[in-house]
Amino acid sequence: MGTEEGWCLLLCLALSGAADTESQWRPVDVVLDCFLVEDGRHRSGFPSNENMAKALLVLRQVPMLDDGSLEGFTDFQGGTKAKDGPPVTFEASVNLVQIPQAEALLHADCSGKEVTCEISRYFLQAREEATTETAVWFITNMQVSEGGPSVSIVMKTLRDADNGAVLNPTLSLPLGPQGTVQTAVEFQVTTQTPSLNFLLGSSATLHCGFSMAPGSDLTSVEWRLQHKGSGQLVYSWTTGQEQVMREGATLEPEQQLTAGNASLTLPRLTVKDEGAYICQISSSLYQAQQIIHLHIQASPKVQLSLASKALPLTLICNIAGYYPLDITVTWIREELGGAPVKVSDASFSSLRQSPAGTYSISSSLKAEPGSAGATYTCQVTHVSLDEPISASTWAAPREQRTMAFEVIFASFFLLALLYLGLQRWQATTAKVCQDSESLWVPTLLPESKKED
Repeated sequence: MGTEEGWCLLLCLALSGAADTESQWRPVDVVLDCFLVEDGRHRSGFPSNENMAKALLVLRQVPMLDDGSLEGFTDFQGGTKAKDGPPVTFEASVNLVQIPQAEALLHADCSGKEVTCEISRYFLQAREEATTETAVWFITNMQVSEGGPSVSIVMKTLRDADNGAVLNPTLSLPLGPQGTVQTAVEFQVTTQTPSLNFLLGSSATLHCGFSMAPGSDLTSVEWRLQHKGSGQLVYSWTTGQEQVMREGATLEPEQQLTAGNASLTLPRLTVKDEGAYICQISSSLYQAQQIIHLHIQASPKVQLSLASKALPLTLICNIAGYYPLDITVTWIREELGGAPVKVSDASFSSLRQSPAGTYSISSSLKAEPGSAGATYTCQVTHVSLDEPISASTWAAPREQRTMAFEVIFASFFLLALLYLGLQRWQATTAKVCQDSESLWVPTLLPESKKED
């Protein structure tokens, strides 16, 4: 978001026509259109929308890895201000603190994204040095749209108000040679992913990084969860001591923490883990935070069954185990050789929720197969699905169903006759055997006759 027209066009052309050359580091000015919150005391960022004025932020000479795409970029030139230009231009040196997401800020325009930038006064917590400090501090919150990174920086003014110095009329601060308020970035907190979607039961890592100027020490890291109006501590680290309030929650190893990585890992996600996570980093001088929204999802399972065989047929579509609540169920009827048609007279059961927090619901429909029969499909759309899932069944026409019933009835009748015939035959066979034995016994010769 540069001040000179054509910057984005130059960048886009350079990106498309860059030669395959060896990448090198190059310092680049990142220029952002911002809003200045003129009133309010904000210790850790996220100011209100009241009393805002246009402002310009120039991150001076930010190191960028140049693969040829930065050709055509020129350094910011101050001093010449249009009549409708911003009343305040902040020039921020990044020599003391790294800005890891600066490339995303620079390329936002050509990626079709926007950068929201708000600057407000930052007031230090009470300490002895504060009574003698003549500097002024500002905090800037920058957010790239469409899930891009979020960066918060604390800036300290570099110039004192000397006699005869030109002052900015809005802030009454001395201006540098180019008509800018000169500052240095001394603290930054960033996240690569302000919004995350994870499946129920999986593990999630919430990114939170920071860096600070030499002479400032890390004192604490705190992760809190806000959801539906209530808040709770998830994890805290203070000078080597940790407090874990969510089972299994872990911070990066201490060597990573020293390097500026305060990411939090949550294993075995449940519905209760959903919400806004606040990563708050405190140093001996400053404090800033980032908010990461964690959304839990569970994909639905769809089963279509026939609830009643009596005409008209009743179809039941069971949708189970999904989260979050919003879901769309569509019934589609398609005759043989015809086009699919949506059916709108379906009914729904009451909503059910499992102990795990997932939802289930049933949808029923009276099917009218018609003379040729029809295929009925229950289609389900949910945020956890890349594309809708469905289940289908064939509803036979009335004539086929009647014929099938007659065939089944005749089959059962024939089987019954065969069974009865078999029972009668077995009974008759047993009686014949008994009669034969009774006739055989009297015909035996007596013992006296046998001797002759």
